[in-house]
Amino acid sequence: MTIDFARPDGAKLVQDLIADADVLIENYKTGTLTRYGLGYEQIKEINPRIVYCSITGFGQTGPYRLRAGYDTIMQAIGGLMSVTGERDGLPGAGPLRAGVPVIDFMTGIYGALAVVAALRQRDATGKGQYIDLALLDVEVSALSYFGVNYLASGIVPQRVGNSNPVTYPSGKFEASDGSIVLLIGNDRQFIKLCAEIGRDDLPADAQFATSPERVRNAARLDQIISPILASRESAHWVSALEARGVPCAQINDLKSVFEDPQVNARGNVARTRHARLGEIPLLTSPMRMTCNPISYDIAPPTLGEHNDEVLGHLPGMSAERLATLKASGVV
Repeated sequence: MTIDFARPDGAKLVQDLIADADVLIENYKTGTLTRYGLGYEQIKEINPRIVYCSITGFGQTGPYRLRAGYDTIMQAIGGLMSVTGERDGLPGAGPLRAGVPVIDFMTGIYGALAVVAALRQRDATGKGQYIDLALLDVEVSALSYFGVNYLASGIVPQRVGNSNPVTYPSGKFEASDGSIVLLIGNDRQFIKLCAEIGRDDLPADAQFATSPERVRNAARLDQIISPILASRESAHWVSALEARGVPCAQINDLKSVFEDPQVNARGNVARTRHARLGEIPLLTSPMRMTCNPISYDIAPPTLGEHNDEVLGHLPGMSAERLATLKASGVV
């Protein structure tokens, strides 16, 4: 739908729709919708059962509440960039933004979860509520054990690149035709890796016998295993190591992702028909549900595609009034 709620007639249309709605989600700067009679305190007078979710960069309170916020800004101010990237002293070192807007995506997921929880609460009490969701809050929460470790120890974590800070070998290694990722999560997997690369002697070496020792002597271990891994193609190592139960993967570009047999077996791409573009591909939801599986019968709509269908259900909305609203630019 498209409604110009900066006009009084448009704001009234939105209020009429909200009167019978379950959920309103908005992503404007703090205080914006209040100017148009669409803030939570105004809306709950119209519909006290509404679940109203406001998504902003910094939340409705605090000294930054009026700032604009974008994913990259949150990755910077919330610490994610400080723990992402190559370790200091190596080529390309420095804070790094994640390649996709992960905080935006995570905020959407938290928003959906909060709305569902609020609806369950409304089922029990009959009352709606307001949800104040901030990208910065999501980012700080997502620091997880990095944040908790800092709070407990006072030690600021440092970037470690692609390596796992608590186990080794881990991270990116070069094969003869490209890169692979290894993640040796325990001593048993290290023994299996060494057997495959023909170095059964390494697990008996005190420098490499346990994960803490391998992390401590990672540079020395690299000098031994990297030339061996570089001697064969990536497909060989992935096949051979996976056969032994050693976690290993090629680093796929997106072409390889969508050609991957597991991605295709899981149905991660669907096709549907778009009003203007014909058949189009879509990324599917990761939720696989047995009783109400997700369908992909409706394509992403064009702007205003459902104006008539939705507004036509409002009391007193005639074809003539719809035509007037369109002619005036309200919808």
